[in-house]
Amino acid sequence: MAKSKQKYYVVWVGREPGIYSSWKECELQTKGFEGAKYKGFSSHSEAELAAAGSWEEYFSPSFRQHVARKNIADLPESQRPIYPSLAVDAACSGNPGLMEYRGVEASTGKEIFHDGPYAEGTNNIGEFLAIVYALAMLNKKGFNTLPIYSDSRTAQSWVKQKKCKSKLQLNEHNRRLFNVVARAETWLQNNTYNNPILKWDTKLWGEIPADFGRK
Repeated sequence: MAKSKQKYYVVWVGREPGIYSSWKECELQTKGFEGAKYKGFSSHSEAELAAAGSWEEYFSPSFRQHVARKNIADLPESQRPIYPSLAVDAACSGNPGLMEYRGVEASTGKEIFHDGPYAEGTNNIGEFLAIVYALAMLNKKGFNTLPIYSDSRTAQSWVKQKKCKSKLQLNEHNRRLFNVVARAETWLQNNTYNNPILKWDTKLWGEIPADFGRK
């Protein structure tokens, strides 16, 4: 099994702001803390730089999109994302936990849809639902060839199989979510689509534009 890469978490607003070397430590400072602001980074130097700045820089959609557009514009045209297109993503606080998902214009970050939160969901379920929601919405509006970007290979595989393969168990708290999943599976089984579902290249392009900024 491949060893997971070390991540560092900056807590700007929390019980004790600072830099933490594990998600567990970060969660202790932010879980249940109203208005908590935090984000993960791949190196300690990145975290130090972020901690010295303002959280607004990392949570402002306009700022994130400005950085993303600048970096992507430096790439050869053949290595850039396809525009126009839709980007989708999900966020989950805990596993399972409170889950939501959304879709945005990939080139601008403008939010097109946002659903949730749902109790006791998972990130993979949210990614799956985001893709299906995007497919249903685009086909209803006649945009049946517009590409959809997702950074989740798992969700893309589930969509291809027309089945949410999550091992999450139904209970009284997540019954509403399971109903949404069932409707998504029914849509896939009863409809066809031509929209390409593409993998967002996070390594090359940075975080997907639909990212909630909570990693």
